[in-house]
Amino acid sequence: MNSYARFCGRVLGATALAGVAAVSSAAEPAPTEIDWRDQVIYFLMIDRFADGDPDNNDQGTGEYDPADPRKFSGGDLQGVQDHLDYIRGLGATAVWITPPVANQWWDPRAGFGGFHGYWARDFKAVDAHFGTIDDYRSLGRAMDESGLALVQDIVVNHVGNYHGYADPKTFDAEHPDRGFARWPDGQGQLAPAQAPFDQNDASKPADQKAAIYHFTPTIRSHEDLHQEWNWQLADLDDLNTEHRLVRRALRDSYGFWIREVGVDAFRVDTAFYVPPDYFRDFLFARDRKAPGVMRVAQQLDRPEFHVFGEGFGIDRPFEDTAARRIEGYVRDSKGRALLPGMINFPLYGSVLDVFARGQGTDVLAHRIDSMMRVHSAPHLMPTFVDNHDVDRFLAQGSEAGLRQALLSIFTLPGIPTIYYGTEQGFTRQRPAMFAGGIDSTGRDHFDSTAPLYRFIADLAALRRVHPVLSRGRPKVLVSSASAGALAYQMGEGQDALMMLMNTADRPRLLVAETTHAPGSRWVSRLTLDGRPVSVILDTASRVVLELPARSGVVLALEPDARSKVAVCRAIELNDGVADGNGDMQVSGRAGAGEEIKVLLDGDLSSASPVQADAEGQFSLLIRTDSMIDPERRHELRAYRPADGCVSARPDWSRYPVSGHRLSDGSSGRRYRPIRPGQVSADADYDARQGDLRSVAVSHSGDSRRIEIAMAALVRSWNPANGFDHVALTAFLEWPDQLGGSPVMPGQSAELPDQMRWHRRWRAHGWSNVLFAPEGADAEREGRPLDGGGRLSVDRARQVIQLDLPAQVLGHGGNWSGARLYLNTWDYDGGYRKLTPDGAGFSFSGGSNEPGEPLLLDELGPIRLTLPVSR
Repeated sequence: MNSYARFCGRVLGATALAGVAAVSSAAEPAPTEIDWRDQVIYFLMIDRFADGDPDNNDQGTGEYDPADPRKFSGGDLQGVQDHLDYIRGLGATAVWITPPVANQWWDPRAGFGGFHGYWARDFKAVDAHFGTIDDYRSLGRAMDESGLALVQDIVVNHVGNYHGYADPKTFDAEHPDRGFARWPDGQGQLAPAQAPFDQNDASKPADQKAAIYHFTPTIRSHEDLHQEWNWQLADLDDLNTEHRLVRRALRDSYGFWIREVGVDAFRVDTAFYVPPDYFRDFLFARDRKAPGVMRVAQQLDRPEFHVFGEGFGIDRPFEDTAARRIEGYVRDSKGRALLPGMINFPLYGSVLDVFARGQGTDVLAHRIDSMMRVHSAPHLMPTFVDNHDVDRFLAQGSEAGLRQALLSIFTLPGIPTIYYGTEQGFTRQRPAMFAGGIDSTGRDHFDSTAPLYRFIADLAALRRVHPVLSRGRPKVLVSSASAGALAYQMGEGQDALMMLMNTADRPRLLVAETTHAPGSRWVSRLTLDGRPVSVILDTASRVVLELPARSGVVLALEPDARSKVAVCRAIELNDGVADGNGDMQVSGRAGAGEEIKVLLDGDLSSASPVQADAEGQFSLLIRTDSMIDPERRHELRAYRPADGCVSARPDWSRYPVSGHRLSDGSSGRRYRPIRPGQVSADADYDARQGDLRSVAVSHSGDSRRIEIAMAALVRSWNPANGFDHVALTAFLEWPDQLGGSPVMPGQSAELPDQMRWHRRWRAHGWSNVLFAPEGADAEREGRPLDGGGRLSVDRARQVIQLDLPAQVLGHGGNWSGARLYLNTWDYDGGYRKLTPDGAGFSFSGGSNEPGEPLLLDELGPIRLTLPVSR
């Protein structure tokens, strides 16, 4: 039988790197020409990474406060330079920094600061908080000497928020001066400092005629491309990128950084918000005074210069609409080149679904196949597991899941990109790495001995030693409709590698068909548990291996090693027959008296052994109440543990079963608005999308469906989940289970009516997380569960639907007396703050005192009254 060394009481430990351990984890100095397929990027926010010069922190306008997440915290370019060895030790070969340019420091209307760098006021100046042009030049030289490539984040779509329309509904495109207003920023400035971007007053005929800006309100519909390309994103002043002067000024500004600092690549923010054709001019314009940036790079003997764009589009499972739109920024409809690469957001979405939310591994299998079909250059697309615009992976998944997610992006096509702090186990979205910064807990976090730091270094070393991981094409060998087995191969022949993973929290049997010779021996090059693995292909050229929970292994073919393989005695499994509950009666044949396990999606832990009778016949009932999608195909196999032999696999889908409604929460509704009318100064909250209308719960077996009817659904920020400007938090209490927690983490409140939660769900436009109560308190959310719910939105009915499979609920049997409580607020790296004036994206009302509950609306507790029996 194939061997997988057992875990000794732990799920994850030191990474085993057979054949790689002797390789230094520090990146070697880069060659003159950079092959971006082979790079590993470290992405950092300048303000939050390291403070190398405290003298530039406070510029005296109230914009600096390391205790306030909205303001500058103190990081700078010198701090980045001081920690290049730390970055190299991680195995990174490139550093992507947020925009270093002079920025709008404070937006009084939004109640937020420009510490992030994306609100430019001068595209050709370094922001005073980050240092000087000489500091930036010094960083560029130091990175060259360290063999690190420099990636600068840039913006071409907008500047800061200096103008707009007080009442966007009155906007008149024929008369842009009507209702137009300019707003002073925290320094009293009404326009960017750089020409021609200072011509921003629509009330002046000359500025209207100059048409440097589109002079439009905030985007109302992301289904309207005209709005996406011409209106303001989140109140940021939209540049007229069709204008000759605007194009020249932007080319000149960014060509400047290539010449002056030696930048090796650009990441283009908000690329979706300018027409794709713009980038042909930006990259390749033949303008002597301001040539396209690729021509500037060529003039400086940098033919490998890379540019990749951000297109924040995440596809739902088994769809590729966003992926195709992303590809439209790499090649136009005629196949002509645009951007060399785009960030692979659809892959991120599938990685999160599979490794954090417990969806079937077939979701990732589809994405792997899709990205190779849809994208012309997938190897040049940065890949990631978290970044500054989404929740940290560890805020919604486990460390075991994170390690598997990282393993996937280091062994699939693309440029692995590590967001600063992931290597230190950060859970907050934008904390500081240095002791004096926001949410740093008063200490530095540059620990090169941290387990995740060492793990990422091992992955980078593996990728360097095996170029097939950065150059090869993946082939999916097996996947599952449930959390469980996933196997794919990179490359062919002697250089091929196989990646095997079990994403479930229980052991799984993996059976993967290959094209390699029977008896071929495969040995581990990396394992997540630190124990070696060896596999011998059976007579059908299959890998048959029991995988522990949350395990992962990278296998390489051992040259000239061939073993004799015994022929398995036959095991037969017949097609299943559904009973009245949708469960399945299965039968089969094996040797007389043999012990057999019938596995659903390879699940070893829930499979009860069955003994064949004297004639070799066996039968049993398989429960299927964890299957919530009747369109998904599940795998059944008969398995004989004694010799590791398996049957062929009949696929099976669960027959739809009528659910029963447990309760409807429209009656007995509580409504406690923070303030009648408007809760925030931002007009996007006027729709009252925080108002709950009703909630209904139904079931199929022990799985649950929760339908939440809202007063309105808003998606002005184009959210992945189909709604934004509101966060939903639900709490479930089991009637016959001890423990639980009464606290509502982050919301300054406890559950009403002495309720204690055993499952907590939080969702907003970009997150969907289920928690168990272990470790929960007023600030900590509890233990994220690897398996989560499936979220969908019915815009026509204004309903948000959550489907929860039985295995993630941790409760079965009688549901009579279970209770549900639901509330709304909003969320951005945490529940939004409550302030006296409700400026920008904060809320106002109530007492405005510390400890005021953060609740817009609530329903419940609702008692679920229908008992469930099977």
